[in-house]
Amino acid sequence: MKSYKYKFYLSNLNCANCAHKIEVLLNNEIDVTSANVNFAKLTLLLETTLSEKNIKRKISKIVESIDPDVKVLSDKEEQNNKLIFDLVRLGLGILFVCLSLIFDEKIINQVFILLAYVILLFRTCKKSLKMLLKGFNIDENLLVTISCIGAYLTNNIHEGLMVIILYEIGKILEQKAVNNSRKSISELMDIKPLYANLIEGEEVKQIKPELVKVGDLILIKKGEKIPLDGVVVEGKSKIDNKALTGESRLQSVDVNDEVLSGSINTLNVIVLKVTKLYEDSTVSQILDLVENASDKKAKTENFVSKAAKIYTPIVLILAILIALVLPLFQISFADAIYRALVFLVVSCPCAMAISVPLSYFSGIGASSKKGILIKGSNYLEKVSKIEEIIFDKTGTITEGDSYSYDLKILDSKYSKEKIIKYYVSGEKFSNHPIALAIMKKYAKNVKCFQINNFEEISGLGLKYNVNNIEVKIGSTNFCQDNNNDNAICLCLNDKLVAKLYIVDKIKNEAINTIVFLKKKGIKVKMFTGDNKDIALNIANKVGIDEVQYELLPKDKFKLLEKDLEKYNGKVAFVGDGINDAPALRIAGVGISMGGIGSASAIEASDIVIMNDNLDSLLTLWKISLKTNKIVKQNLLFAMGIKILVLLLSGLGIATMWQAVFADTGLTLLTILNTTRIFKK
Repeated sequence: MKSYKYKFYLSNLNCANCAHKIEVLLNNEIDVTSANVNFAKLTLLLETTLSEKNIKRKISKIVESIDPDVKVLSDKEEQNNKLIFDLVRLGLGILFVCLSLIFDEKIINQVFILLAYVILLFRTCKKSLKMLLKGFNIDENLLVTISCIGAYLTNNIHEGLMVIILYEIGKILEQKAVNNSRKSISELMDIKPLYANLIEGEEVKQIKPELVKVGDLILIKKGEKIPLDGVVVEGKSKIDNKALTGESRLQSVDVNDEVLSGSINTLNVIVLKVTKLYEDSTVSQILDLVENASDKKAKTENFVSKAAKIYTPIVLILAILIALVLPLFQISFADAIYRALVFLVVSCPCAMAISVPLSYFSGIGASSKKGILIKGSNYLEKVSKIEEIIFDKTGTITEGDSYSYDLKILDSKYSKEKIIKYYVSGEKFSNHPIALAIMKKYAKNVKCFQINNFEEISGLGLKYNVNNIEVKIGSTNFCQDNNNDNAICLCLNDKLVAKLYIVDKIKNEAINTIVFLKKKGIKVKMFTGDNKDIALNIANKVGIDEVQYELLPKDKFKLLEKDLEKYNGKVAFVGDGINDAPALRIAGVGISMGGIGSASAIEASDIVIMNDNLDSLLTLWKISLKTNKIVKQNLLFAMGIKILVLLLSGLGIATMWQAVFADTGLTLLTILNTTRIFKK
């Protein structure tokens, strides 16, 4: 049966627990293959066998059974901001409370009190009844409604009013805090271009980036976002890549230089030839990655969501037991009811349900700001628990594009120009860092051979045919050279005709990164395809004690499997995102130093370091540690205060004041604590 994928927006969704309930209900539907609610982004990703004509109505019915205020939107329409209405209603309710205190006349006094109750409790009561009638859903709205009505009936009138007033104030402040967090997170990745200036003959038209084709020419004016990946064909300027890499230093670009979508042109007008469709562009990949990052949830997040599901009904049962059992111990029925009502107010799990997903999403947002893209909160949670990190060498510990070159021709009948032509003709089809380095050094003004039967043998080299001559370019083993040095050999019909020696430079920050990791008790290794002497030399310089060398990708894979078993999966692999793809995929955390624009890096790894800087690993580790620490603080603080107030309410010590603090006050405090993730 055909499956359809949809994306909807959930307007007015401000309860993380409700988001989890919506997700669970949708996943239980027979027509739904998978459903994922992203609370931080207010999105619903759905895979179903139903067509669009039927699905939206069905989803809306399910969503409204959980939260009647939430609206399912097909487009990201402007969210209904009910803040002003809620403030007016709150102000009117407080006014009637004040008037009830001024007038001594009993009837007038009671009228003002009733008006205050109706105005202040209307939204909460209406919502709780809707949810109760539609799906017997019990949440904080029902608990607060029961508590306030119970307080009125037991003659604790002003305490009941106080509960609903503080509850309403708390919900308004909570909504504002959540929206501010969402806004600050969204601003971090506000790189989506709204238009592209398409050049058609003498005219320039503004069109959607999605409509631009590969090979089209687009004009980028000063201050504009670059909408698609491309190559500069006219002009030179300086590009701001901060949104992609987190670095504020501007990049100079000239004719034939590649530029990436999402960056900003800061100086002169340039013309680009588009090299990728919008859906394949850097900006599209990054936006998709960041937007869906919350879909892969951390273990703590999943635990809290499941616990919240059974928490409230259990507390409701306990409240009923308090009301029924306490009178047996010579406590008045009215007092027992009051204690049960206080118990109900305390029980709402919002502080735990909202702070945990918000903390992880804030951590992902803070990482994005530093040029670190994380595919899910589960990976962010894992980073601080890593016990071993394995590094690739080329492009990871070493620069990968900054070399010294020495070309030795072994057959005098070939000129230097022809030898270079053989190298460049094959390497232009490879994405390996060494191939890219050769192209960068020698490709200018070289007219390549017409080649066929091209084949890239992973970890060894290339082979292809030129005019019935079999050409091999690769390691000494691949070209059967007995010297076994670190040369890139060139063989023509199995005859060794040239060797190219390339010495890769170690990244400036490599030593400090390795020292930091070792100080934190993390075991550091290096896996490389290079020969023994080169590998040991690099490892010795940066302080890595254990090295595995002359490895093919499959060898790295097998060795990594053993380490994963040894360290119970707490192993990270850091590679360049191309030849290391198998290892990146099976690692506990696959971290790619693939560089901005590398599609293979984004696809293969769990985390992408967009600026290729090893210092970002330390930043990532610190953000992970801080995020996990704040999650634990929020959980322990919320659970501790709630349990304390629940016990005190049962003993008759806690009043409605403490109960409201243990509900709304705690939620606000945990949200405010979460915002510390964005601070240095």
